[in-house]
Amino acid sequence: MNQQQWLLLLVTMCLVTCHAQQLFSGKIGLPGKDDLKIPTVTGLPGSGLPVVIKGTLGKDGIMGSNCLPGVQALEEKSLTGLATLVLKLQLQQLELRNQISRLERALLLKEIIQKVGGKILATNGKEVDFTTAKTTCESVGGRIATPVNDKENNAILTFVKELNRYAFLGVKEGLLTGKFNYLDGTPVKYTNWSKNEPNGKGQEPCVEMYTDGKWNDKGCNQNRLTICEL
Repeated sequence: MNQQQWLLLLVTMCLVTCHAQQLFSGKIGLPGKDDLKIPTVTGLPGSGLPVVIKGTLGKDGIMGSNCLPGVQALEEKSLTGLATLVLKLQLQQLELRNQISRLERALLLKEIIQKVGGKILATNGKEVDFTTAKTTCESVGGRIATPVNDKENNAILTFVKELNRYAFLGVKEGLLTGKFNYLDGTPVKYTNWSKNEPNGKGQEPCVEMYTDGKWNDKGCNQNRLTICEL
């Protein structure tokens, strides 16, 4: 075997050995640019031993994920369920706070309290003019009791009968004589007028409830029982 054949054999063995070392060390990456070039081989003078110049190593390969299939999806589903539960609890807490707040405001009146439908009715047992009654109810976040059906009218009547006093209602005569509105200005849809009432003809713009539950138009400067709704 001549010198060139020996050189080729040695170069081949060296390359194979280097490749095997890289393979078992787990660091084989993408080939570097210099690896694509044919290395230069130069023999030492008079020695017959080759000198091998290797190209630079390629970059390490990208490591794969060690996550199990479906784990991320399960985590996302779990987080979504948790967020929904937290939202429900927050809404329930808010509703509870609102109910407690309404009850606390009603308790400020320190007298009779009762619930009808979605309303809480309360009275402080005091008789005042309409403006004062309106201000009293607004100070606790409510308004003068305003029945919109027979059930609410009867609930207000409970206070009127128990205290044996007429009470103002949250109804008032509008700009047109004989036309009554709620305090927000919308026309009343439910009434329970006593016979031949209203008959004030613009001179009695407020409304009171008798001890039989019937309504009568009355002057706003009169003193009547304060009943609020919250």
